[in-house]
Amino acid sequence: MRPGSDFATPTAANLLSAGLSRRAALAVLLATAVSSPAVAALPWPTEAPLGPPQPFSFDRLKSDARSLARRPYQPPASPPPALVQAIDYDAFGQIVYRPQATLWGVDPGDHGVRFFPIGRPAGTPVAVHVVAGGEARAVTYSTALFDMPADSPARKLGDGAGFAGFKVLNADHRTDWIAYLGAAYFRSADPFNQYGLSARGLAIDTATAKTEEFPIFTSFWLERDPAGELAVYTLLDGPSVAGAYRIGHRRSPAGLVQEIEAELHFRRPVARLGIAPLTSMYWYGQSDRTPADDWRPQIHDSDGLAIWTGSGERIWRPLANPPVVKVNAFMDRGPKGFGLMQRDRNFEDYQDDGVFYDRRPSAWVEPVGDWGPGSVQLVELPTTGEADDNIVAFWVPAAPVKAGQNLNARYRLHWTKDEPTSAPIARVIATRSGEGGRPGLPVPPGRRKFVLDFAGPSLVGLSRQSGVSPVVWLSVGQPIEAVAYPVEGADRWRLMFDYEAPPKTTLDLRAALSRGGQALTETWIYQVITG
Repeated sequence: MRPGSDFATPTAANLLSAGLSRRAALAVLLATAVSSPAVAALPWPTEAPLGPPQPFSFDRLKSDARSLARRPYQPPASPPPALVQAIDYDAFGQIVYRPQATLWGVDPGDHGVRFFPIGRPAGTPVAVHVVAGGEARAVTYSTALFDMPADSPARKLGDGAGFAGFKVLNADHRTDWIAYLGAAYFRSADPFNQYGLSARGLAIDTATAKTEEFPIFTSFWLERDPAGELAVYTLLDGPSVAGAYRIGHRRSPAGLVQEIEAELHFRRPVARLGIAPLTSMYWYGQSDRTPADDWRPQIHDSDGLAIWTGSGERIWRPLANPPVVKVNAFMDRGPKGFGLMQRDRNFEDYQDDGVFYDRRPSAWVEPVGDWGPGSVQLVELPTTGEADDNIVAFWVPAAPVKAGQNLNARYRLHWTKDEPTSAPIARVIATRSGEGGRPGLPVPPGRRKFVLDFAGPSLVGLSRQSGVSPVVWLSVGQPIEAVAYPVEGADRWRLMFDYEAPPKTTLDLRAALSRGGQALTETWIYQVITG
């Protein structure tokens, strides 16, 4: 795998049936730009053909979504599947969008847009428009916009094929910081200029008895807002729902913040509706070293789910590669935030100098307004490698979704290093597990051990005599020999305990450090399925 080559895929049980792979687009995110010729700055592409201007506004788009939801769903027209499959990963990587046709490419800054062709990584065409002055003009697809080999199967698509998506370039015009490609998926490389986990517009019936539905962003409208920032408007459509989205983009050294507003209209009931879904990959790490014939110590895009509940509790749930599909629901009301995080930033813990797992971004969802009752749900799928995403997290409203229902959602999506809101308590920095008992002595039958490390301002200056206590809860049985102490020579505390559980048991665990009845740390939560 090469740096920047592993574009994320649709998640959940039917990933492979969607025809996508994390290794799918070997050249999708590698910008191969050359300098654009100096021409007068225009609000339109310099070479891409455009349709006639049409009035456009977000209110119009929302009205279109409402009208669309009142009609039966019609799948978008797509090229013949055999032809799309012929544009395999190698052929896709040889197709290069012409730099001279970059939208806003003559402007300084980080707003140059280039478009993806149809191919095996994404086979459904999307309409793309450029907005300026309240008017939208469609960008017309043409094979002339791409450089490709004379024998490329993409030439058989013809000039009516359409684009598969788009990416937005950094100021160097060689790398990109956001990409929209496939179904309703998008992801950012900020703040480390390294892609990792993905987001999508909506999750429908993920890990349920029903077949998961992947609604599609069918059309995009791109605009430079009055502050010069990129605004993306998009129409979502699928068998169960139609919706209108506005996604604003604001970059800083800390990362990208997307302001997302969605108006959704449902054609039919949805068993599990996932708002603000995030998808990632976890193969193995400190907490569950799944047997793998790989030389790297850890392989994951994210190592935990962080939750800031409506009551103010901070929760950390390390991710796992389970033997079977697992769905965990964390009930809440008015959540303050949640995200899939990559906390371990130590290169030595990965040793990967190709795709740099230590640089993978974290993604944090910050609700805007009161989301009411519901749950943050975590789906973990078993995997035997790093090629496919196997982790999904989203918010599920408590009230069931009915046919004819309308729903509005607003949130900020932070692509960042850590949670954007710091807490005065300590957080979990490592989760390790192994055989129970004491080193050098025989292992008691059936006994296992967890070792948790915490670090943070609430623990600074405390010693063994400070009254710090371990708090451990198990859904089955009692913790054995739970202890807490400062680690000698390190700025951290350690909580260690053993447990025993019968075979074929699902064991839920919670742990934290406290002092005088007050929490010093976030709450560690985990689940074990015994063999």
